[in-house]
Amino acid sequence: MAKSPGGNVTRSDVAKAAGTSVAVVSYVMNNGPRPVAEATRLRVLEAIKQTGYRPNAVARALASGSTKTFGLVVPNISNPFVASMAHMLLQESLDHGHVMLLGDAGDDRKRELELIQGLLNRQVDGLFYTSVDRHPYIDVIQASGTPLVMLDRVEPRPGVSMLRVNEREASRQVTEHLLSHGYQQVGMISGPLEMLNAQDRIQGWRDAMAEKGLPVDEALIFPASYSRQGGYDAAKRMLVSGKVPRALFTSNEGQAIGCIRAFSEHGLRVPQDVALVCFNGTDQSAFHVPTLTTVRQPLREMAHSAIAMLKNWDGEAQLAEFPHHLEIGESCGCPLTQQK
Repeated sequence: MAKSPGGNVTRSDVAKAAGTSVAVVSYVMNNGPRPVAEATRLRVLEAIKQTGYRPNAVARALASGSTKTFGLVVPNISNPFVASMAHMLLQESLDHGHVMLLGDAGDDRKRELELIQGLLNRQVDGLFYTSVDRHPYIDVIQASGTPLVMLDRVEPRPGVSMLRVNEREASRQVTEHLLSHGYQQVGMISGPLEMLNAQDRIQGWRDAMAEKGLPVDEALIFPASYSRQGGYDAAKRMLVSGKVPRALFTSNEGQAIGCIRAFSEHGLRVPQDVALVCFNGTDQSAFHVPTLTTVRQPLREMAHSAIAMLKNWDGEAQLAEFPHHLEIGESCGCPLTQQK
């Protein structure tokens, strides 16, 4: 059977080819709401194949009020933690019948805005968003009326839902773990100082030091990007300055890996010469040498909650808080018997 001239095949063409009504074609394509006899269903499917009919997604979206798509905007998908979170969100979206459109800003604010505008123009049913810095484009999203869930901490605002782990408390706990080994000097590779999550992690580090009555040496804070290169560069600055602490808290897994590489190039071993812990570990932490002691976040539960927030969005801000987990590895110097 030849396709219609110009390729503009409609449901009417399919119905004519199948010898049935347009309504029945719709029932077959949408799996309801009314049942269709198996023989008729097979005729409709064969007619769709023969005519080359493709449903018009835009028209269906206008009719249903839903595009069955979510948007996700992240600073940089090369970050293992960000990639792991994106993977979980994608799986949850598919489980709920939605496609996820990914926008990778490449740590560029201009590109981030372009991605947001592009996703809004595509009328996504909702946006998940982690900003490049502490100035997210929330106003742009809210002006469109699109449901929004922030995946990192921002200042509370009306109508802005957010997932959150108590990063200050998690950072205090992981620093305290280093101090429990008897180390008196603990340094930190932080994130960029202008970012709220970097400030939370620094404060948690300070809290742990204060609880032990230890002095806080601000010169032992080394800001860096949340990347392997950032950790590598920060460790190089430590080595040049001569301020290499006996123990070190890095603000994410990538920084930890880059830092260990820089130390190795100068003959320093982890944990023998520098004990190390990190934040935002992923499955990769258990396969690094040495394995990393790290704070883990419950990504599957967080993704499940984020999807539910968008699907049940009513314009009111929602806050979902999640517990963290300290996973013991070799990098902190724990005996093998304490590692799982």
